Amino acid sequence: MKTIFSTKVKSVLVALAMVGVTSSCEVTDLQPANIIPDAEAFADGNRVNAAVLGIYEAAQRGFYLGSVQRGYPFGAASVQQGDMRGEDMYNDQLFYEITYINGFNPQTANNNGQWISLYRMINRANIVIENLDGALSKGAITQAVRDQFLGEALFLRALAHHELVVYFSRPYSDDPNAPGIPYRTFAINDVSKVGPGEAVGRGTVQSVYDQLLADLNQAESLMGNGSSPFRANKGSAIALKARVLLHMERWADVLTEFNKISSRYAVTANPLAPFRSGGTSTDNVFSFQNTQASNPGVNGALANMYGNPNLGARGLVKISPLIWRATWWHPEDTRRSVRGATDGFVSQGPLGIFTNKYTDAVTFSDPSIVIRFAEIVLAAAEANARLGNTQAAVTLLNSVRSRALPASVPAYTTADFANADALIDAIIRETRIEFLAEGRRFPNIHRLAGEGRMPGIPAKATSRSITGLNFYTTNVNIPTDHSLPYSSHLFIWPIPLEEILTNTSAPIAQNPGY
Repeated sequence: MKTIFSTKVKSVLVALAMVGVTSSCEVTDLQPANIIPDAEAFADGNRVNAAVLGIYEAAQRGFYLGSVQRGYPFGAASVQQGDMRGEDMYNDQLFYEITYINGFNPQTANNNGQWISLYRMINRANIVIENLDGALSKGAITQAVRDQFLGEALFLRALAHHELVVYFSRPYSDDPNAPGIPYRTFAINDVSKVGPGEAVGRGTVQSVYDQLLADLNQAESLMGNGSSPFRANKGSAIALKARVLLHMERWADVLTEFNKISSRYAVTANPLAPFRSGGTSTDNVFSFQNTQASNPGVNGALANMYGNPNLGARGLVKISPLIWRATWWHPEDTRRSVRGATDGFVSQGPLGIFTNKYTDAVTFSDPSIVIRFAEIVLAAAEANARLGNTQAAVTLLNSVRSRALPASVPAYTTADFANADALIDAIIRETRIEFLAEGRRFPNIHRLAGEGRMPGIPAKATSRSITGLNFYTTNVNIPTDHSLPYSSHLFIWPIPLEEILTNTSAPIAQNPGY
């Protein structure tokens, strides 16, 4: 019997199937209450749409230690993983110390939760992909709807696989022939599919990136120019493709994708606008939506994890004094503005400085922003700099930087940079400022360390040592620790031990050193 799993089973059984522990007994026991046959699940347009929305739900609310609502794989947990692997955000409590100090192993929950929840999301996408043509043939949906839904599922499948290859494989910029991650392109929605699912090997990083581009090219060709940043459309597929191509160092192709959407999106004049008004500014390309009724819960909400305890949040992560005191971050930059009588980018308290990008620590409605146009602009700036197009690179860099500075601060000119490397470094620094507290730091460390531009993960402020505001406002010494050379096996995460031990047919190889 071919089936599609309901929300409850997809939250538990399918996630377990991804690590190979599903048994026929478990399926039989759950079948009467929790399995909806495909003939019913894809019988009419509303149900097909609900199945597509199920992929978004798997991304928004995630999976952690056998339960949902924890911020994996694209809620606060995912953002914090990207930040805590870098040096610009600071771990203030025990919650993310494992990630911050590079202390994970094949059994730690943070990296395992990300792996399991991403493959759970991928499986939902594959279930939808395999059933859309059947729904079309039965007249449940039109060709146009089928194409849009297929494009969305392919986009989401690619998004999930790219997260996996960044955290669990060596960078493309180092060795495309290094071990990749299993790229799963068929659904595991029945016990008979578990064996073939286990047999999908890691392949190479090159093969993963080839499939990523294949999925995104097809998604782009299928989808229309939707108006909501909360449903994938042609623009979001193009933007994700530009991100992927940046990791591949295909500079000219990054510019090709940028040019496709340069007239559709725009960097906002107010840098805070993408985080207000529900996340629907001209800069917001793709996000996962949260509402009071549907959100990742108290442990998975951005405002609750990143916000100031004085404002009702938990305050697990704050801005690092290392970047706050960096000489290259202009003191008049509005992205340093302090919340007071009016809105601001940061909030201060006795413990330090927290981001104010996310503000709803009560109902957790801040969207999880995945791609902003500013990222693609800076990617295009870097690509131009790499290709020797200095003026174009500087113009794009200024379009992000200058809007955050008063008119009295001059824009960059080509004369400000001694060579291309100096310009590239300025673009990378701008990326660190613009995307502070958005989880983008480690993906950039990953590709740049693979290239050799960075030696690995830089030193961070020592965990739980930044105990007061004086670390930000005075020249008191900032203790540092937790740097990690690129050569260390800890630079990438281990494959979950359960994934390997319970795979009885074709266990995949563990990352070296674990």
